[in-house]
Amino acid sequence: MTATPPPLHPRTTALLVMDYQPGILASLPGQPEPQELLSRVAGAVADMRKYGGTIAHVRVGFTEADWAAIPPANTTFSFIGRQRLMHHADPATDFHGQLAPEPGDITVRKTRFGALSTTDLDRQLRERGITTLVLAGISTSGVVLSTVTDAADRDYRLYILSDGVADSDPHVHQTLMTGVFPRLANIIDTAELRSLLQQDQPGPTADDGA
Repeated sequence: MTATPPPLHPRTTALLVMDYQPGILASLPGQPEPQELLSRVAGAVADMRKYGGTIAHVRVGFTEADWAAIPPANTTFSFIGRQRLMHHADPATDFHGQLAPEPGDITVRKTRFGALSTTDLDRQLRERGITTLVLAGISTSGVVLSTVTDAADRDYRLYILSDGVADSDPHVHQTLMTGVFPRLANIIDTAELRSLLQQDQPGPTADDGA
């Protein structure tokens, strides 16, 4: 983790909660305690709400038209299309109940790995004046990797929650978290996120009785 992450200003920051869906969470055999992972991310969501940050929920799901539009050259997603996997109305592709969106949150549905490429998320973030993204998601080598590289190219300041991302391959997860992502983002955990949010709050004044 970085020793001194740069300041984080909640009003211009969004927490991206990506692919936290029942079907995807169930596909992570390397996560013996998924409830702990969910609880940590739920805590990060609560902290962002408390200090005035934006929450953006991202999920993957397909319509019949989406499946039909996947070209054979895209081997990963053409398989999904042929098998008719992850229909957008299937409860397994819904946002996880423990991290359910609330009024005022951003919600988007995507049809590729990254959170930005097949959605209007970038536009919605820009309209709210968001310049900083905090990323939580599964999996590390899927949505997190794709979104980090895309968002870096779009000039967002980036933070990745080390205890809010997970992957079925521990070796790949470790390589990304220690060898790749630190070049593009600030690596923090959920406790550090809370501390950074608190640091941005105004201090007491004489009128407060301090």
